[in-house]
Amino acid sequence: MKYGFIFALMIASLLAYAPTANAEKNSFDLVILNGRVVDPETGLDAIRNVGVRGDKIAAITKKTIVGKRTVNAEGLIVAPGFIDMHAHGQTIPSGRVQALDGVTSALELESGKYPISSYYDGAAAEGRPIHYGASVNWSRARISELLNHDPASHNDEFAQSPDQLDWRYSVATGEQTAAILARVQNGLDEGGIGIGVLLGYAPGSGRGEYYALHDLAANNDVPTFTHARYLSNIEPDSSFEGFQEMVAVSAATGAHMHVSHLNSISLRNITSIRAMIENAQANGVKITVEAYPYGAGSTAIGTALFEGENWQARMGDIKKSDFTLDGTPLTDAEFDRLQKEAPRTDIVVHFLHPETNPDDRNTLSQSILFPGGAIASDGGNWRVDREEVASDVWPIPANAESHPRSAGTFSKFLRVYVRENQDISLSDALAKLSLIPAQILEQAVPQMRHKGRLQKGADADIVVFDIDTVSDRATYEEPAQMSVGFEYVIVAGVSLIEDGVLDTTVLPGRPIRRAPANP
Repeated sequence: MKYGFIFALMIASLLAYAPTANAEKNSFDLVILNGRVVDPETGLDAIRNVGVRGDKIAAITKKTIVGKRTVNAEGLIVAPGFIDMHAHGQTIPSGRVQALDGVTSALELESGKYPISSYYDGAAAEGRPIHYGASVNWSRARISELLNHDPASHNDEFAQSPDQLDWRYSVATGEQTAAILARVQNGLDEGGIGIGVLLGYAPGSGRGEYYALHDLAANNDVPTFTHARYLSNIEPDSSFEGFQEMVAVSAATGAHMHVSHLNSISLRNITSIRAMIENAQANGVKITVEAYPYGAGSTAIGTALFEGENWQARMGDIKKSDFTLDGTPLTDAEFDRLQKEAPRTDIVVHFLHPETNPDDRNTLSQSILFPGGAIASDGGNWRVDREEVASDVWPIPANAESHPRSAGTFSKFLRVYVRENQDISLSDALAKLSLIPAQILEQAVPQMRHKGRLQKGADADIVVFDIDTVSDRATYEEPAQMSVGFEYVIVAGVSLIEDGVLDTTVLPGRPIRRAPANP
């Protein structure tokens, strides 16, 4: 009798403890309940609950789960955070704008940074709202070597000073090439994510140097991110030739060649260029692409792209009024004055008009919908009266200047290509925004194997949005209008946006970086 009583007490204790133990087992820091969970890699597209512990996804389940914080995602899409491979805006305000567009990782890869260590050190000291990283800036390393000075900043010198050697058209000697490559190698050893190659801004640089640069990339098993050498639909020196060079160099060296902004660099010659790239891929050439859903680009008015007697004809009989400043078309006289007196002025160039021209819309779509291609913004920083918006300024001033792609690339792609035109399924669209960028980078940067996925063990970089309302609002005339429809943006397990409101008290962004050779 005595032992029976003790046994009964033990059973009662175990039963009392069981719910507590079960609750602890299923307790998470954050739970996202009843959302339509879409994982592009596994093909999951179903109502599920997501549990987050720390900075990792710990569970995706049909079962009821509880957590310290709860997000009701009923009627909303739950997806991997978007990865922008072409984000020139590397400031706190730029990152916040991109977070409102669903971006959780913004990488400066086409241009890159130089020196690499100071870039990462500076970003870490200041903090960032979303994850950040950069390639090694070849053009900056080239300028430093040819002009015999170390850079004072990370900004690119696209325009040429009349009292200096014209680095844009100078062929490096063998000794200079070796020194440039040594500078680039040092940046890779410091953790740079591949090599950024602004070849279009140095079209007169040597073919041998470009080849050697890719030999270096292949030896380090990192991608290059190339802006093609030419911007023209007329031979010789056409965009087609520029792509031929990229394909040939990748095939010969084995380097992973990533083509930056396929849409803008192809102009109206995308049909033949796309066929060339697809054939190269089919024959084993390691080449990937990206594009942004706008028919206009942006750069400094004094670059080499807009030089030469017939540059307008080569770009498809483009008019100087197709260039805008603060949303206003330039006159011929104003264009010439700015090019001469203020060559570093950022302008917008409308190379296609997809909003009004169906043929241009179809041309743009060939780049946007390229199979296996990523979506990337080519967005930049924000300025007021030509001065960069300070890191402690929020919200972005209504009169701030930038290209609308800096604010609306990812939501515009979802709005136009998924919801309105139904050109692509939601899962395939999300792959272009998250999984494909991660896959392009993951061989060189193992961190990326845990991004771009919504799976147990993946990084807790998550977006929760309404596919029926997600939309870009930025225009060429008023670019500083934030995207809408992203209810939650979670970075490394931290809610950066909650109920559509950005939290300016947190900076959860972390560096994305190759392991430095000498940490």
